[in-house]
Amino acid sequence: MPTDCAYSIVGHMGDAGVLDRIRRIRGVDVSHHFTLMCRDLSEIANLARVDNAQFRLLKSSTPGAYTFILQATRELPRRMLHPKRKTIGLRVPDHPVISSLLEELGEPLLGSTLLLPGEELPLTDPEDIRERLQHDLELVLDAGPCGTIPTSVIDLSNGAPELIRAGAGDLSRFGLD
Repeated sequence: MPTDCAYSIVGHMGDAGVLDRIRRIRGVDVSHHFTLMCRDLSEIANLARVDNAQFRLLKSSTPGAYTFILQATRELPRRMLHPKRKTIGLRVPDHPVISSLLEELGEPLLGSTLLLPGEELPLTDPEDIRERLQHDLELVLDAGPCGTIPTSVIDLSNGAPELIRAGAGDLSRFGLD
């Protein structure tokens, strides 16, 4: 499905097999941080521990081109978390299609940028995605081509913002530019 940054491969967070499927398609291991795409900040508060300073940063930069790594709450299944750190990536995308879908579903979607092994950029064209992954995906939500720059990933799990990946989101608001 499209996001404000790039196409992502997503699935229902309650589906135990979705993680293995995404790992296989992406060619990543169990230490890869997955992202829960949320419709708003209220969902994030149920999924991660957020202090006042973190909340202010989240509020000033969502929706947008950021993925935030935060300490997960106990409500999330362990299989979804980073195996050693017990963290999860969270984001609120700024794209009308995924925003509408998240609102309709009433729950987050689990996903990862659609970046295939050996590729430098995420897939961006829905026809190309369909052609290359037709046997691995149940559906390609075609909203036309979108960007190729993934989100900026900011780790907030240890207090001060730490840059994990520079991407589409402006880093100056975090003092990371």
